[in-house]
Order: sequence, then C-alpha cells, then structure tokens
Amino acid sequence: MGDRETSNHSEMTDFILIGFRVRHELHLLLFLIFLLVYVMILLGNVGMMAVIMTDPRLNTPMYFFLGNLSFVDLFYSSVIAPKAMSNFWSESKSISFAGCVAQLFLFALFIVTEGFLLAAMAYDRFIAICNPLLYSVQMSARLCTQLVAGSYFCGCVSSVLQTSMTFTLSFCASRAIDHFYCDVRPLQRLSCSDLFVHRIVSFTLSIIIILPTIIIIVVSYMYIVSTVLNIRSTEGRKKAFSTCSSHLGVVSVLYGAVFFMYLTPDRFPELSKVASLCYSLVTPMLNPLIYSLRNKDVKEALKKLLEKKNAIL
Repeated sequence: MGDRETSNHSEMTDFILIGFRVRHELHLLLFLIFLLVYVMILLGNVGMMAVIMTDPRLNTPMYFFLGNLSFVDLFYSSVIAPKAMSNFWSESKSISFAGCVAQLFLFALFIVTEGFLLAAMAYDRFIAICNPLLYSVQMSARLCTQLVAGSYFCGCVSSVLQTSMTFTLSFCASRAIDHFYCDVRPLQRLSCSDLFVHRIVSFTLSIIIILPTIIIIVVSYMYIVSTVLNIRSTEGRKKAFSTCSSHLGVVSVLYGAVFFMYLTPDRFPELSKVASLCYSLVTPMLNPLIYSLRNKDVKEALKKLLEKKNAIL
C-alpha cells in the first residue's frame, strides 16, 4: 500500500523531458555534440575567469564585467547541459518537480543577469570612449560592484516572479514537457489553468527586463558611433571600434536567439528548441572565443598564463 502511494506521488510530481524528436540512432551523435559543446564552455569560461583573476593588467572595469559574464555563462549552461545529456541515455527522461523548479529558477536568474551585465558593459564602453578622461573616476570600483550586484538582484527578482507564477498553475494529466529543459512556454502548454492573466504578466515582465537593457545598449552605441566618427585618425577609429566589436557580437548572438525563440509560434516547438539551444549552450561557448580572439589584452594574458604553466611543468 505504501509503495503504491509513493508511486502515485511520484507520478504526480515528476515531469518528463521529451527533448529532441529524432531517431534513437541519433542520440549518440547528439550526446557527443552536447558533450563537446559543454566541455568547450567549461574550458573557455573557466579559462577566461582564470586569466582575468591572475593577470594584474586585466584589473579594469571591462574585465571585471567580463569575468562575471563568464561566471554566469558557466553556471546557466551547467543548469541545462548535464540533464540534457543524461536524458539521451535514460529511458524515463524524468525530472522531479523540485528539480524542474530549480532548473527554471536558476536558468531564469542567470539569463536575466546576463542581459543586465551586457547593458552594464555597454555603459562601460560608452564612458571609456566618450569620456576617456573621466573614465577612472566615473567607473569606480564601487559603481562596478553596484552594477554587477544590481544585475544579480534583477535576475533574482525576475526569476522568483516567473518561477512562482509558473508553478502555481494547475497541470493536466500529461506531464510530458516538449523541450530539453524546464522552460516557461512548454510548461504553460501542460496547464489546465486560464493563461490569459499569466501571459499578460509574463509579457509585462519580459518588457520590463528586456526594454531597459536594449535601450541602454542602443543609446550607448549611438553615442559611441557618433564619437568614433569624429575621430580624425583611421588608427584611432579602428582601435575604438575594436574595443566594442566583441561586445556587439555577444549581444547580437544572445538577443537574436532570444527574440527568435519568443517570436516563434507555439505550433513550432522544434524551432523553439533550436533557438533555446543557441542561447543556452552555443552563446556560452562562443562568448569566451569572441572575447579571446578579438581582444589583444586577453590573448597576451592567456599566452603569459600558458607560458607560466609550461615553465612549472
């Protein structure tokens, strides 16, 4: 009798992550691709944090933000990738109710934090290029810490609201989530509740989160472009643009994938999965590559770190 109650309780609290609808023979290939991407995420972001922390020349606001960006990328991809990889081998593909809540909460926290960090980095580039003489004064260590702490705070508040709203819904008999992780839209499809108010609140919350960050980024770069175009020397313009190109690349990849996912109709869940894959795994993999390949200081610091390690060995 006790076993039956436990079984019924498990059936009522567990979800099933369907993942990608592909032939079983492709599971090994997908597992290897996910594993390769995740290993690159680990190496790239841990390496970036190590370089920034060990090289005194990178003790600047720009790299302080970049180190936090790598930290965020590392953790929100780690919320998704291990479970997605294990499900390629699991028959049940189940995730507990608590596990699903934790996955949604942590992913929402880190992805929103990343958006605000990118806005802070755009503001940093604006001050560096448009007001270089006042840069050290305006971008003080205290302000940088406040901007990073504010990014995490906004991510936490947004995540609490989004997670609490999602899991107060009534779910129908089906617990099969048509996705490779617990996300808001796939969970909404399982709900028997009236979603009108929930969707209005979610849309409003998304606008409150996305609109200010986009405005800060766009306005910052409008001033940056205007300032750079007034620089007379070609070398000066090239140097100014090179400090912004990495950041623009990261912003484009992240926001492009996010907009693609949210603009994709619900009747095309596979397209949503592809877009989710881009910003949950591809973006954290590309960010360290973009910054290391496009940034002379990072390349020199990485070279110095590798030479020091080889000397020890």
